[in-house]
Amino acid sequence: MKKIRALGMGRDIVLLAVILFFVEFVRGAALVSFIPIYGQNILYISLAIIGAATTAHYLTDTLLKTAIGYLLDRLPARLIINIGLLISLTGIALFHYGNIPWVFILAAALYGVGISPVWIVCLTKVKEDQRAAQMGFLYMIWLVGMGAGPVVLNLILDYKPAFSYWLLVALSTVAWLLSFFVAGGKQAERISVPFREQWEALREKLKAIKPLLPGMILQTLGASMLVPILPTFVAESLSFTEHREYSLLLLLGGGCTVLGLVPMGKWSDKSSRKPFLVIGFGIFALTLASLSLHPSKLMAYGLAVVLGLSYSAVLPAWNALLALYVPPGQKGLGWSLLSTVEGIGVLIGPVLGGFIASATSASMVVWISAALFGIVSIVYLLFPSRWFAEQ
Repeated sequence: MKKIRALGMGRDIVLLAVILFFVEFVRGAALVSFIPIYGQNILYISLAIIGAATTAHYLTDTLLKTAIGYLLDRLPARLIINIGLLISLTGIALFHYGNIPWVFILAAALYGVGISPVWIVCLTKVKEDQRAAQMGFLYMIWLVGMGAGPVVLNLILDYKPAFSYWLLVALSTVAWLLSFFVAGGKQAERISVPFREQWEALREKLKAIKPLLPGMILQTLGASMLVPILPTFVAESLSFTEHREYSLLLLLGGGCTVLGLVPMGKWSDKSSRKPFLVIGFGIFALTLASLSLHPSKLMAYGLAVVLGLSYSAVLPAWNALLALYVPPGQKGLGWSLLSTVEGIGVLIGPVLGGFIASATSASMVVWISAALFGIVSIVYLLFPSRWFAEQ
């Protein structure tokens, strides 16, 4: 607790971090394990429908980001978070009727509603003079939640598949109840200028970041393509027949990402961001491609460690780069717009990955994803260093 206070974290952001943990735990469990594994093995949903459901989740999450950011600059955060998490809880509850394809997709879409407010409010609370440390803390909460969710759910799916549904409902309920204790005031940095003027200021920032947009979209496209097919790929290409083996793989990758976040963040703050993005994405691409070569289980675990470390190099540098393009007085709207741009790839990826896997194989999706990350690394390498500094 003392270390958290040393980072300048007040009661409000600590509470938000706890809510973020539960939300991301359920999200990770739902997207990585529940939707693809429970959907395919228990509800007998096709990979194409699973991919469509994942895309529907990201669609609502992405489309609502801009509106939520605008509202967060004007309305109490507690109100927006509370309503969003209630809708998300409704979505999780609807999975009870998920054997009907359109209900399965609708449930995933509704769950995406409550994700954006918590994360955007956390971003607006970060202090610029402690960005590396505080973002490292928030990313740690995010990744531990996202990583622990699939690990725990995979173990449950091995023994009591039906209980996995009730666990997600219970944790979503806890997150919603905790939202009643979020501070009721509006964001500290109020804005008094009209929306048209705010948009013009943000448009100038977006113009400055325009050369980075292809990379933003490709990297989220490459990552999101893997979500619906990952369990199938692990079973087919890595011969991980038990969910606990898959859980260990996720635990190693996620754990190494968490351990590397703060040191990598501080290192990237003190040096140029470009090498971290170029090298990080390059290693990620090569390692991901190596997983498609049917490595031994021991080698697969080693590759998961490398993937985690390379991801920990990319995340803080990328966040610090985006932070340069968020006007100080419009953090809610600014972060939401940038997140919306990033979300374009996320909208296409899952459904594309699902259809490619259904038409060819899960391994083909991994190869394509690795190629996209390789292209991102080359794109960032070719850009001059000035694009990675404040414009």
